[in-house]
Amino acid sequence: MKKTALLFVALLQILTAGAQRVSVAEGPYLQAVSQEGFTVVWTTDIDAVAWVEIAPDDGTHFYACERPRHYDTVFGRRNTGRLHKVRIEGLAPATTYRYRIMNRGIVSDDGRHVRYTEGRGSDVYKGQPFRVTTLDPGKKSVTFAVVNDMHEHDGDLQVLFADARERRYDFVCFNGDMTSSIPDEESIFKHYMSSASRLFAAETPLYVVRGNHENRGRFATHFHDYFPSTNDHGEPYYAFRHGPVFFIVLDCGEDKPDNDIEYSDLIRHDDYRNREAGWLKATLASEECRKAPVKIVFCHIPPDAKGWHGAVEVQEKFVPLLNDAEIDLMISGHLHRYRFYDKGTQGRKFPVVVNPARSRLEVSATADSIEMTVFDTENRSLHTYKINK
Repeated sequence: MKKTALLFVALLQILTAGAQRVSVAEGPYLQAVSQEGFTVVWTTDIDAVAWVEIAPDDGTHFYACERPRHYDTVFGRRNTGRLHKVRIEGLAPATTYRYRIMNRGIVSDDGRHVRYTEGRGSDVYKGQPFRVTTLDPGKKSVTFAVVNDMHEHDGDLQVLFADARERRYDFVCFNGDMTSSIPDEESIFKHYMSSASRLFAAETPLYVVRGNHENRGRFATHFHDYFPSTNDHGEPYYAFRHGPVFFIVLDCGEDKPDNDIEYSDLIRHDDYRNREAGWLKATLASEECRKAPVKIVFCHIPPDAKGWHGAVEVQEKFVPLLNDAEIDLMISGHLHRYRFYDKGTQGRKFPVVVNPARSRLEVSATADSIEMTVFDTENRSLHTYKINK
């Protein structure tokens, strides 16, 4: 009887594996695109193991030969779960690659044996694989779009980026406060990343800046699991070079003092910004930064010596370093209305543009100039400004 029962269980598991399937639940979307690599992030509807296959953009069919596999691993062991992040490195700068995501769902795992569903992923048989282009430091110009303070208005995000593929941005920046809080994973996708993945982020690099509201909610400490950075230690402040511009992404932290009752004794951003300032000083001193013709900073909270605590911290801890490095522009949000502070304001040697809430800022930069235009959800031009180098 015992042997019969075991055979029945084994047969049932085989039949279950054949009947059950794994599907992509959210994504994919690109993160941490650099000159030599990129990261792909997505989720599945059941626990799975995952990988990414890449191919050169050379006109051959994706099935022309076996394509290299890059696995979702954690220190040498394949990750099992519903969130998948695969890093591909060792690529050539300024080069377009094709990729597809693949998954095998986990039917059972008794600690010794794992049974899987059949492998499934993005369609390259009837459809087209996704494409991604690594960053190009030799590019003569760069064009990108910025939104911030969407605060869960996903419908407006869909309008603002309805034709994002046709506009062919070099990248898109989400400059903080895309939600009002992060209570769970669903809030990340429901409020902006489902739309972003569908509209552009599977092929257009997306750089995410943490705003003060990304610190709020029970799931806030998992935020960086969904938005890995290029920073060696995974911090949400980082830098990258594309075209003539060296971009610096700063994490402003919260806007009120650490001991404010609203934070329930969970915030320690003063010390955190001290550490970030150390990283910023070293980054600004790097050869890649010093030799870049243009330097642009993203920081959700604009500096303000007379503002709330977070703005004062940005002014006191970051601005002196940015002044010494001859920064050309800072792009901020947070205020929910347009502001332009010319260089010289409160001792800053660079201008600060504050993009309004639920608006799209488009920026084009060359070695000689930076041009900016703010658009609303009716695609009307609201504000324009040009900086000549």
